[in-house]
Amino acid sequence: MQFRFAGALIAGAVLSLSATAAFAQSGSPTIDAIVKRGQLVCGVAGNTAGLSLPDSQGVMRGLDADHCRTVAAAILGDANKVKFAPVTTQARFTALQAGEVDMLYRSTTWTLGREGLLGTEFASITFYDGTGFLVKKAGGVKSAKEMDGATICVQPGSTTELAIADYYRVNNMKFTPILIQDLSELQGAFESGRCDAYSTDASALAGYRFAKGDKANDYVLLPEIISKEPLGGMVRKGDDKFFDIVRWTYFAGLIAEEHGITSKNIDSFTTSTDPEVRRFMGLEGDMGKALGVDNKFAYNIVKQVGNFGEIWDRNITSMGVPRGINNLWNKGGLHYAPPMR
Repeated sequence: MQFRFAGALIAGAVLSLSATAAFAQSGSPTIDAIVKRGQLVCGVAGNTAGLSLPDSQGVMRGLDADHCRTVAAAILGDANKVKFAPVTTQARFTALQAGEVDMLYRSTTWTLGREGLLGTEFASITFYDGTGFLVKKAGGVKSAKEMDGATICVQPGSTTELAIADYYRVNNMKFTPILIQDLSELQGAFESGRCDAYSTDASALAGYRFAKGDKANDYVLLPEIISKEPLGGMVRKGDDKFFDIVRWTYFAGLIAEEHGITSKNIDSFTTSTDPEVRRFMGLEGDMGKALGVDNKFAYNIVKQVGNFGEIWDRNITSMGVPRGINNLWNKGGLHYAPPMR
């Protein structure tokens, strides 16, 4: 990252030295590698609006991209020290296993098979999603159960492929999958009429539809959500310290939202008398030290990237997707953080 002012250069150097000192003997090969290179390498899709997609300036935007930034903020003290590595659905696990990326935030679903067979584990669930179907409005289809015999565009190597097969089998229907790895090619096949429906996570379908602008109303997201797709951060097994850091960066965003702490007002909480808020801010206790990071790790996350709600609203609400079950537990949702004590 380049700074315009000498003061910022000094601050950046101090952050770097602080991070290096903190992890001189971290006991985590992943953290040691991140600190040595001064950068987190985060595997993302890189082609999905709302989750990870470069903007007109080439800056990676989206829910997954921002959660990569929270991990960089926690470990390195700087949310901008991230290298985004686009990986395909088929190559993502190999890239993680081989150490080509430090972790995945790639709209990847937590499943038993992936955790039991691949030497990987999930540290967070940042999006409770599900498999959906997108069709053209002109076709007049109102329900997935009207699509017996349909052709469906889907990416190979995804949980979507299995979810569709299970759904059609349970409902005693038939379909023909059109398997295309390249996302733009797959979407082009759907638009050209090569397939009757396009299926993937409902969030990605909503993002695709939203990106159509004035033509968004030409497409219909069918009401059925046919699977559970908990999406989140995936890491290699055997590095417990790194697992803990990724998990608690997610929890920190939830705790901040619960307490009304945002990127804009966080500095006003330095005088709080609430014990958990003071621990969150790094004002007392050694919560960061317990994880092997700076005690202000949670402060750095929220100050630089935002709380969970801010990240969600910036990337998902803006597409017209209701928060629903992705709300906090005290607002009827599924997101719940253990206490910071």
